[in-house]
Amino acid sequence: MNIPDISLNQATSIPQLGFGVFQVPDDQAAAAVAEALVAGYRSIDTAAIYGNEEGVGRAVAASGIDRDELFITTKIWNDAHGADRAEPAYQQSLDRLGLDYVDLLLIHWPAPAQGRYAETWRALEALQSDGRVRAIGVSNFTGSQLEVLAGESGIVPAVNQVELHPYLQQHPIRAYNEEHGIRTEAWSPLAQGAVLTDPVIAGLATAHGRTPAQVVLRWHLQQGRILIPKSVTPGRIRENLDVFDFDLSAAELAAIDGLDRGQRTGPDPETFNG
Repeated sequence: MNIPDISLNQATSIPQLGFGVFQVPDDQAAAAVAEALVAGYRSIDTAAIYGNEEGVGRAVAASGIDRDELFITTKIWNDAHGADRAEPAYQQSLDRLGLDYVDLLLIHWPAPAQGRYAETWRALEALQSDGRVRAIGVSNFTGSQLEVLAGESGIVPAVNQVELHPYLQQHPIRAYNEEHGIRTEAWSPLAQGAVLTDPVIAGLATAHGRTPAQVVLRWHLQQGRILIPKSVTPGRIRENLDVFDFDLSAAELAAIDGLDRGQRTGPDPETFNG
């Protein structure tokens, strides 16, 4: 499977379509990730708070795939903000994953009430400077929160991973990211399944002989986003990867664009502090 790479602003690149393990229990993560790797995924996205880094690490170790062919992302949780906590938390993630480094380390949420995300960002900068992580970025940051980082740091996040799907299209933060060379990565790209019964999506799926999920993933890909769909079902893991041999027309893309309703499946980063 030839998945396109997306260049990042920190001298590396990431597969445009990866495999997410949010809400996958640790005892299921190893099998799901193993299935994904056999199917052809090479980017795996986990996080400390998911509680499945060990399962991910077991699958990676057993895969026999060269480490430099894989792109592993993990994240610093809200209880590890600050220079004194971020580095030990990252080391614990590495230990659970059984790795010497990850390819992308994100601040999982800005947790604005703590007021420490800029300090946490400087800790990530130090980890990158020491060669312990290849690229650093953020997740769930707004434009104003990214402006705070820009005011205190010369390193621009490689990625801003945000909830993004047809019902929550995030135009302001997408525009900010593009203007500043930050790649937008979509978590919950299928809105946890909520968009799959939408009549517009269903109609396009019928027209193309595809599943609704494949149509939504194709919409993301054609608009240049990185995305990390999740499944523990082998057939769906493969189905989500089988999206590179058809195209949606401009009119079809516009029809999906018209579904935006500002509907979240997760928390609001302006108020969520975990």
